[in-house]
Amino acid sequence: MCNKWKKFDYKWIIWIVTAVAAITAAVTTVLVIKAKQKQEDEQLEEYLDYSIQ
Repeated sequence: MCNKWKKFDYKWIIWIVTAVAAITAAVTTVLVIKAKQKQEDEQLEEYLDYSIQ
């Protein structure tokens, strides 16, 4: 009976760690995409400024 409870606890710990990792990966992905998009917009704006002059 003691072994059964230990396995149950480990499953919850693994589940929580996996959920936190998934959330962290999703947030990181969104932040990287936004940063890249902002950089591309700045480069495009700079290119357009130089092309007009």
